[in-house]
Formats: sequence, structure tokens, C-alpha cells
Amino acid sequence: MFYRESGQFSTSYRSDYRIFRLYQERWMFLLGLMFAFLVVPFIGNDYWFSAILIPYLVLSLAGLGLNLLTGYAGQLSLGSAAFMAIGAFATYNFHLRIEGLPFLFCFLLGGFTAALVGVFFGLPSLRIKGFYLLVSTLAAQFFVQWVLTNFSWFSNNNSSGVISAPPLLVFGYDFSSPAGRYLLTLTTVVVFAYLSKCVVRSELGRNWMAVRDMDTAAAVIGIPIAKTKLLAFACSSFILGIAGSLWAFTYLGTVEPHGFDLTRSFQILFIIIIGGMGSILGNFLGAAFIVLLPALLSNISASLLAGSIDTGQLENVQKIIFGSLIIFFLIKEPDGLAKIWQTFKQRARVWPLRF
Repeated sequence: MFYRESGQFSTSYRSDYRIFRLYQERWMFLLGLMFAFLVVPFIGNDYWFSAILIPYLVLSLAGLGLNLLTGYAGQLSLGSAAFMAIGAFATYNFHLRIEGLPFLFCFLLGGFTAALVGVFFGLPSLRIKGFYLLVSTLAAQFFVQWVLTNFSWFSNNNSSGVISAPPLLVFGYDFSSPAGRYLLTLTTVVVFAYLSKCVVRSELGRNWMAVRDMDTAAAVIGIPIAKTKLLAFACSSFILGIAGSLWAFTYLGTVEPHGFDLTRSFQILFIIIIGGMGSILGNFLGAAFIVLLPALLSNISASLLAGSIDTGQLENVQKIIFGSLIIFFLIKEPDGLAKIWQTFKQRARVWPLRF
């Protein structure tokens, strides 16, 4: 009954095109943002910021970048971690080699660098599609990692190839503390999630979905296929580059090229599959499943099974439970957790007549 939309009429196209049509959704979203910005920094501890919340937010942003390319534009990719690495190392070099350049501007330049490289590796999508394109982006993953490992200039001639985060100064404020890094990451994720929502609801987003559903029909009705696909790679790689910069500088503090390996690309792919492809909310739900659920299982198993089995077996039990839950959700709802949430909202609107 609380979620009922009775009496809420759209009297203009603008009001009908709002992101949140119901006032209940708008208030829930605003209260959630207020809690995240104004309450969490004061009640959270360093462990929650550094080990739980920041990686959750960064992986949500990385999933958002891949979802624009795969979920909305229909272009398969396994090079997500490579574009994250490009963004991280480009941001580091812009800040290191251009004196006086604001750190926030370095973030944006790192994202644009990843976008340019993404367009280059997106050129094969003009001729191939499906699993063949997947192999092409897989080549980007190995090539970028090889370049960053064998050319020490990108890591400022560090023999180990490790880059370290500079002081996080934005508009004269130092965000190097755990709470500050959380707020910087949260602000970045909220801004890009909003911009991505606007993009997918625009003409470009509709073109992406038309190409995803049937590129031949999209070409017949006048959609520029090449431009649409390359813009999808550019936008996706830009957001992944920003996510890579956040992963290196607000989460880890130091990172090496092997920190953005193929395993990271698969992790991001699992996030959008579990959360729901073609959904902005699905990225956050999928990242919560990948990041928060293992931590919850670890705490529960440690409290219930401590002393009964050794630590090594306990980790194996956690992996078995986690893998079983993934299989269960994919069987129960192949369209991801976002579809479950949409179904719940539709039933809540007609409760108590039907639920």
C-alpha cells in the first residue's frame, strides 16, 4: 500500500520521463544518498571503508562501464581490467609528469586515455561480433598488461612496476583518510551512475539497444552502426578507466599491472551477469553479491563453525556456498537480481490485491 502509485499522474512529457516517476522512489533514493553521505562517514570504521565499501563502489562503477558496452550495446568484452589499468597508469603519469595539474583533472584525463585505447580495440567490432569479438578484447587484456610490465616508463622506472597513490587533494581538501577516500569514491560513482542513466535514456542509448537487438534492422532505419559501436567502446572504457584510477588510488594505494589481470575482468563480467545486463541498478546489486555476500558468509561461518573445522576447510566451505548461490540465482532468474527487484516492485504496486 505504501508503494501504490494511485493519484500520481504525469501531466507532461518531462514528468513522464523522470528517472523516478513515483515520489516514494524519489524519497527512498534521496534518503539513501543522505545516509551514505552524512551518516556512514561518522558510524563506519577504517575496516569497513577500506575493505568493504570502497571496493564495492569501485566494482559497481566498473560493472557499470562494462554494462554500457555489453548490456546495452550488445558488444561482448573481456578486456575490462585492461582499460582499468590504462586509466590507473595514465592518471598516475599525468599527475607525475605535468606539474600543478589538479588531481581530479588527472582522473578525467586517465579516463579519456582509456577511452581512446578502447576505441582502438573496438575497431574489430565493425567486422566481427559475438565470441569472435570476445577473443579480440581478450587480446587487449594481454597486450596492455604486457606493455605496462615491460616498459618501465609507465611506472616511473620502478623495477617492480608498482605505482603509488599521491596525496588525494581535491579543491584544496585532503581525501587521504579512509572516510575521505570513501566520500571521494562515493561522489564519483553517484555522478557517473547518474550520467550513465541519462545517456542510456537518450538517443545514443536507444541506438545502442537497437544495435544490440538487431544491427541489420538498426542500419536499415538509419542508425550509424560504426559510430554507435565505437561510442559504446569509448564510453565504456572511459568509465572503466575512472574505476581503475579509483581502484589504484582510493582503494589499494599501490598497484601493479598484474593487479588488473584476467581474473579481474571475469569478476566484472560476473557482476553484470548476476546483477542483470542492461540495468544500471543491476551493477550495484551484482557488486553487492560479489563483494558483500562473501564477507557476510565469512562472518557467519566464522561464528558458527569456528573450532569445528580448520581455517582452510572453512574457506572452501565459503566458496562452495558462494558458488551454489550463484548457480541458484542464475537458474531462478537468468535476467539477474535487477529483474527480481523489478518483479517485486510491480507486485508491491498492486498489494494487497496480488503479491
